[in-house]
Order: sequence, then C-alpha cells, then structure tokens
Amino acid sequence: MPSTSAALPRIALTLGDCTGIGPELCARILHDGRLRDAARIVVVGDARVLEQGMRDAGVSFPVARVASPDEADWSGDAVPMVDLGNIDPATLPRGEMSPESGKLTGDTLARAVSFAQAGQVDAVSFAPLNKAALHAGGWRFPDEHKMFAHLLAHEGYFSEMNVLDGQWMSRVTSHVSLRQAIDQITPQSIEDAIRLVDRTMQRAGVARPRIAVAALNPHGGENGLFGMEEIEMIGPTVKAVAATGIDCRGPFPADTIYLKAFAGDYDSVVAMYHDQGQIATKLRGFNRGVTVTAGLATVFTTPAHGTAFDIVGQGVASTGAIETAIRLAAKLAAGTGWRAEAAA
Repeated sequence: MPSTSAALPRIALTLGDCTGIGPELCARILHDGRLRDAARIVVVGDARVLEQGMRDAGVSFPVARVASPDEADWSGDAVPMVDLGNIDPATLPRGEMSPESGKLTGDTLARAVSFAQAGQVDAVSFAPLNKAALHAGGWRFPDEHKMFAHLLAHEGYFSEMNVLDGQWMSRVTSHVSLRQAIDQITPQSIEDAIRLVDRTMQRAGVARPRIAVAALNPHGGENGLFGMEEIEMIGPTVKAVAATGIDCRGPFPADTIYLKAFAGDYDSVVAMYHDQGQIATKLRGFNRGVTVTAGLATVFTTPAHGTAFDIVGQGVASTGAIETAIRLAAKLAAGTGWRAEAAA
C-alpha cells in the first residue's frame, strides 16, 4: 500500500476549464501516483468532471470524497477529492469557449483559495483555464492572477512568472495594453520586479539568482538615439538594486538577452512588458513551461499552455507541464518564509 510522508506540502489541484484538456491531464497524473513523492494532492472540483477526464485519458482510479482537505487521507490508493458538485460537464460544450464553464471554473478556484486561506492546503495548482471564458462568466479580471490577488485582498506588487528549463522569465508589466505598460514602467516597478524574482527563485532553491534586465527600446536605446529610458531610469535602478546585494545586471537589448539566458549566462530575465519575454519563452518550449503567480500569500502554479480546444477528448495531451507545475508548487510552498516574504 503506497504511503505519503506527512511532511510533504498539501496541494489543492483544480481541474481547469472542463471544456478543455485539464480534466484529462489531471486524471492521467493522478492515476499512477507519479507525484506522490512531491506532494499530498487533494482534488477540488466536481467528481463528474474528473470522471470525464478518466474516460478521455483511458484510466480509472478510486476517489475518496472528503468535505475539506483537513479530512484527506493520503495513506491509501484512493485520491482525496472535495466534490463541490457544481459542474455537470454533460451540459457544457466541449472544445470551445463557454461563459458558463468560465464562471464555474472561477467558482472552483475561489473555493481552493478559501482552503489555502484557512491553512488547509499549502498551495494551489490548476489545470489550464480560458481567460476569455473566465471573464465572460462574470469574473471581471484580465487574468486569473489579478483574480487571486482580489480574493486574497492583496495589496502591493505581485507578478506572474514563466519557468522553463530552469529559466525564470518575469516582467515589470503584464496583461495591459502596450501604451499602459510604458506608463507603468517606473523605477519602483522595475525594482519591485527584480526583488520579487530574486526572492521567489531563492524559495525555489536557487541560492543566488543571476538576473538580467531587458531594455525597453530597440538596441537598448542605442545610447539615447532611440529613447532615454535606459539611461535615465532602467540603468540607474538596476545599479541601485545590485548595490544591495542582488546579482542583477542590465539593461540589455531585448532581442539578444534571451539568447544569452538560454545559453546559461543568466537564471532569469526581467522583461519590461509581456511579449518581450513571452515570445522568447514560448518559442523555446510552449508546451513545457509553467506559470507562477509570485508575491501573493498563497502559491499558485499552472501549465503555461492553454486549454487546447483542438485536441480535447483525443487522449494525446502532454502532462509534462502540469507535472512540473505541481512539483514547483510543492517546492515553493516548502521554501522557508514564503508567506512571510509575500506579506512583507
């Protein structure tokens, strides 16, 4: 009979948007217990959605329904699950955006967040969701990260990060228009971004992260020919933060710094805006990356890829990213002082 150490972090796993590949991914990784060495997983969602995932994945395993994570028993073969009974997948379209599914996906995540707030789980990992469905379903946030911050009543800086092949890609601004992003790039937001990625990577076991900071303008501004932000704002901020002991350098032209990072010269690149980092990261390995919501009191991780509506129900979706997401959530949750640092 398999057993799981009580010292392992407790991870709430939600099944993602049920019209996508999330349920299938979760069923596959739960079936063979491949993550029992990393975390104690409790599923939060609807048992009917998990059963659909089992059918798509061609697997079957016992489920132990519990009222809350506090009642979960990880000593046997059954997978603990808080069955919310809130989603009937038979009533929702498969392989397409559904506002109703988006609403219910948000409801389920909110319940997982409440368990984290109550101290019943140490982190939340979630299968892919559809941001448009979430928004159309009534969760009026540009992304799930801002939704989490709202639910946690968080004040202060936080950010999403993408992790791939040991590289941590962060950014000063995220899901805003490019015009808004430029306005939001300030000495304080640049410093916040650098400090956050340094803290987060240390929680993940990187003792002294080597951080590169990207420039805003083409060619790094070409000594002021294409803009003064690098000279007047980004460069001085990086220098000031480096003087406090953080290993950060820059700014470097965005069209070449990722080549150096992926070659091993740096552990992280802080981009100025979303697509600077996302294009490079997704070209590197779109289906393998993990997204982390950093800076909140609760650890959140998810695959960087989406709901893959085009392959729903075909049993071909790769589980690599969600496995990595759960392992990373466990590592971050176990990192000394995560909650204290997030609250600072």
